[in-house]
Formats: sequence, C-alpha cells, structure tokens
Amino acid sequence: MLNALHYPLMISPNLSGLAALLVVVVLVVFLLAVVISNIKIVPQAHAYVLERLGAFHAAWGTGLHLKIPFIDRIAKKVSLKEQVIDFPPQPVITKDNVTIQIDTVVYFQITDPKLYAYGVENPISAIENLSATTLRNIIGEMELDHTLTSRDVINSKIRVILDEATDPWGIKVNRVELKNIIPPAEIQVSMEKQMKAERERRAKILDAEGEKRSAILIAEGQKESAVLQADAVKETKIREAQGEAEAILSVQRALADAIKLMNEANPSQQVIALKSLEAFQAAADGNATKIIIPSNIQGLAGLATSFKELIDTQPPAEKL
Repeated sequence: MLNALHYPLMISPNLSGLAALLVVVVLVVFLLAVVISNIKIVPQAHAYVLERLGAFHAAWGTGLHLKIPFIDRIAKKVSLKEQVIDFPPQPVITKDNVTIQIDTVVYFQITDPKLYAYGVENPISAIENLSATTLRNIIGEMELDHTLTSRDVINSKIRVILDEATDPWGIKVNRVELKNIIPPAEIQVSMEKQMKAERERRAKILDAEGEKRSAILIAEGQKESAVLQADAVKETKIREAQGEAEAILSVQRALADAIKLMNEANPSQQVIALKSLEAFQAAADGNATKIIIPSNIQGLAGLATSFKELIDTQPPAEKL
C-alpha cells in the first residue's frame, strides 16, 4: 500500500524534464520563425520603406536586410521601374468653345521612396487630377485647329508642369502623350469631308504630274528619234559624197594615167589630130544644141581626107 502511494512521486521528475525539453524546443522554433520572418530580401529595381516605432527609419535598397521584430515594420514596397498610366478621356473646352475628349498617357518613375510614401496620400490619383487640370488650362488657350496640329507642343508643356509638381512626391514624369483627341461628331464629319477632298486633290495632282511626265518622255523620245534620223541622213550624204569624190579621183587618176601613157608613147601629130576628130564626133552625136567648131577644123578635115586616100591607094593585099 505504501509502495502504491509513492509510485507517482517516483515518475514526476521524468515528466518535468520532458515538459521542460518540449518548452525549450517550442521556444527555439518560435525564435527561428521570428528571425526568419524578419529577414527580408529586396529584389532588383525595388525599395522598401522601413518604419521603427511608427516613424520613418530607412529606405532599403536591393539586397538582404534584417529588421527588429515587433519594433520595425515595412511601411511600403516601392517599384523603381518606369510606370505607365493610361487615364480615361477627359472633356476639354478649346478657346473657340468646342468640347473635345482627350485621353492622356503618362510615363513616370519613382526616384525617392520616402517622398513617395509620405508626400501624398494617393500619388496615382493625384497625378491624374493634376494632368486633367493642366490639360484644361493648356487647351483652353488654343483653338481646335491648333490643338489638332500641336500635339508635341501640348505634350511638352504638360510634361514640364507635371514634372515640377510631382517633385515633392518623389516622382519624375518622363513624358506625356495625348493618345486620342476626339472632336464632336459633326466636326468629325466635316473633317472627313475635308480629308476626302484633299485626297482627291492630291490624286488629281499626281495624275497631272504623271501625264506631264509621260508627255515629257514622249517628247524626249521623239527628239532623240529625230536626232538619230538626222544623223542617219547626214551619215548617208557624207558617205555618198565620199563615194562620188572617190569616183572622181578614180576617173582623174585613169585620165592622168592615160595621158601619161600617151606621152610615153610619143604619138605623132596625125594621131593627135585623129583623136581630136573622134572627140569632135562624140560631141556632135550628143544632145548639145550648139557646137563650137574650132578654127583649125579645115586642117583637120584635110588631114582626114589625106588619111583616107592613103588607105585607098594601098594594094588589096595590104587592105586585108
């Protein structure tokens, strides 16, 4: 009976040691969990705004960081990349009282995480309202035609104003683009008619220029053809003249050769007189209407008679 009463007292030290070990394990696991949960890795192109006891303490950059449990907290995670905001169309009235719809695209980048976290309550909404107000002020000083043709000027003006206004918020506005400018329906119809008329005018100008170019090409072709024909005629005449000149030279050379041969043969006066008669006969048989008889024709005739008598007096054998 006594042993039974003392049995629980004998196992109580083992239970106490096990409980203590369990408590230690739990505490170690809890501490490890707390430590691990307070190890933070900031990725590239990001920044974390850290508060200690509710006040700004630091802006963490890229890398490994450790915060104090229950004292430090990450107030804001900021992306340092360039961001794009596409605002819905805003109604704007031009200087000539035309209401148009303009939607704007803003490209911005956070340069100071602390100012971005504490500078303004809702930075995106603030940029939208500021861009709408700035757009109304700028467009209100311009007429519709000027607005439609001056997008670059409007973009530059809005960007400068927004960039200056957002500096206290830690934001840099890189550029602003007017995505669409939508005039009223009736003005759109009128603009479409004008554009159609302009396209037709340009088409007519292009057709006229094409016809002009075609006419010029035809004229140039005809001119070149005429020049070539004239050159061909000129070349033909030159060749004909060269041929005639060569023929005359050939005749003159033949005549000179004949005279040379005659001189070398040393002809008698009777032969020369006979050749003269033959030349006179050839001239008489021609188509000439007038014949000039030389003064010594009687002597030539007598010479011819003497030559005939000489032949007649020869014996028949000599005639053969």
